[in-house]
Amino acid sequence: MPPVFYLDECASTQDECTRILLYGDSGISAVYTFNQTRGKGQYGNSWESLVNRNIAYSFAVPASQIGIPENLLNFYTAIILRDFLANLSTFEVEIKWPNDLIIRNKKISGILIEKKTLHKKPYFIIGIGLNVLQENFEHLPKAGSLLTQTGIRFHLDHLVESFHGNFSERILQVIPDEEILTQINKTLFRKDVVSVFEIKGIRQNGIIRNVDEEGFLWVELENDGLSRFFHKEINMLY
Repeated sequence: MPPVFYLDECASTQDECTRILLYGDSGISAVYTFNQTRGKGQYGNSWESLVNRNIAYSFAVPASQIGIPENLLNFYTAIILRDFLANLSTFEVEIKWPNDLIIRNKKISGILIEKKTLHKKPYFIIGIGLNVLQENFEHLPKAGSLLTQTGIRFHLDHLVESFHGNFSERILQVIPDEEILTQINKTLFRKDVVSVFEIKGIRQNGIIRNVDEEGFLWVELENDGLSRFFHKEINMLY
């Protein structure tokens, strides 16, 4: 198992992983903190996190060591995280396309994957934010934590060490594309139920049908029929 480094505080675990790799060809590196001050989210968004309540974790790996297609890496990462979280309680854990983890209709975790070339070698830097002990989400009505959604108060150190051991092993495994797609569609949030979506400022009902091998989400819309969407082209209102 590769080592994982703890930081008392950092702006972004993604940036810290990059910094470690810049000092030399160190192969796989991983860092975590309970005090991330400027966390990154998808598409330039930020990831808000209270001190000593949540986990920010990043794992950098040479792209040559990843045995699944790049377009499926985000989904496979979500599957690994979902499986880990599902073993922590009896509550169902679902994957909200494309990169959020949901328990009882609340987002408890998000994923950010960046690809960078360092020392002329491509790396994937996989970032995971996990809400663990936070209880107040006054300004984030769709968010929750393991504590609010399961009632279990987890020990941050033990939780991140256990996750790192599981993740660092599974992310390097070679999984058939079909299995990844089967698993993502099996655990897809609000699949086959009527939801409200916003598309270019217009709302209409629709039903999520599946995610395909290219990462597109297929939704059967009330007015437009079966349509496919990429990231940020559709917003689910739930």
